Amino acid sequence: MIEIKRVGNGKELECFMQFRYDLYRDDPNDVPYLHFDEKRTLRKDQNASFDDCEADYFIAYRDGKAVGRVAAIINRRANERWNNKVVRFGWFDFIDDKEVSKTLLDTVKAWGKERGMTQMAGPMGFADTDREGMLVEGFDTMGTMYANHNYPYYKEHIDAYGGFRKDNDYVEMLVKVPEKVPEKFAKIADMVEKRYNLHVHKLTRKELMKEGYGREVFSMLNKTYKDLYGFAELNERKIDQLVEQYIKIADLNLVSIIVDGNDNNKMVGFGITFPSLSKAMKKTRNGRLLPFGWARLLNAIYWHHADTVDMLLIGVLPEYRAKGANAIIFKDLVQQYINYGFKWAQAMPQMETNNNILSNWQYFEAFINKRLRCFIKEI
Repeated sequence: MIEIKRVGNGKELECFMQFRYDLYRDDPNDVPYLHFDEKRTLRKDQNASFDDCEADYFIAYRDGKAVGRVAAIINRRANERWNNKVVRFGWFDFIDDKEVSKTLLDTVKAWGKERGMTQMAGPMGFADTDREGMLVEGFDTMGTMYANHNYPYYKEHIDAYGGFRKDNDYVEMLVKVPEKVPEKFAKIADMVEKRYNLHVHKLTRKELMKEGYGREVFSMLNKTYKDLYGFAELNERKIDQLVEQYIKIADLNLVSIIVDGNDNNKMVGFGITFPSLSKAMKKTRNGRLLPFGWARLLNAIYWHHADTVDMLLIGVLPEYRAKGANAIIFKDLVQQYINYGFKWAQAMPQMETNNNILSNWQYFEAFINKRLRCFIKEI
């Protein structure tokens, strides 16, 4: 018999988080999620997403042992934006037992129906900057901190539950860093730069933190991502948190900002990338950085003790996409990767229909190495 318990106090939240670390301890391709970052995301008093969201977490037990977990989430702002009544399921992990996964999904369905929801979708987080999608291809590739990784049996459980259909697919591209920026691609970027007076601007730490450019990057994200799957506008507190989480510690050579010289150097596009932290995180226990984890992460970020760079967020204002501003961002970033000696660039999940971004990879040696899927069903 499966018993479902709602997560309450801090100790229970630790159990909720610990379940996944234990479940994936022997998976050679799993990368532990950063413990303090997970905790900050899940705690309702710390995550600014809760200004717009309602959520509860549940753990499934059998004979007193945890066998699964799930989060039930309602993002009110997203439901208003897309004119629907969706309850999201996320942090969905379970042993290979269909009774367990069914009970967890039933719990989310009942929770959502009690609150007037008519559809259930996921895996999804609170915001578009959280991990989304269930891995359905690429199980034999190394995971990252920024995207979901799961066992192959997860999709079998979704199919067995019944009623779910594909709602959106994301793909991840693995790109070989060339010895030099491809000539044809460089010419396109140079042509766009000259024709529209667009330029790369490398931010200083002072500009980021004291002059507001860090906030402007994520304010732009609201405009550049507004039509993407499930997106809800980030509130001001969430923007501040993302600046602290990403921009504050970034190697600024690996951050590319595009400005319009015809419009007072207005920011029109951005690219945020980090050296891969996957190998460093693999050496941590339960995603905790003490006693040696901090050193490994700092080595990866600032001394580039990694052969791969993760391309986290790329965004260009809608009116500049058709002008080809994406090419300027990628030209700058690829040159930085060459300078640092990276061998591979791992592009984080992109919608399979996002041709503006995916078309850039035709100039490189690149291939899809992972696919993640969001499912939806009526309830």
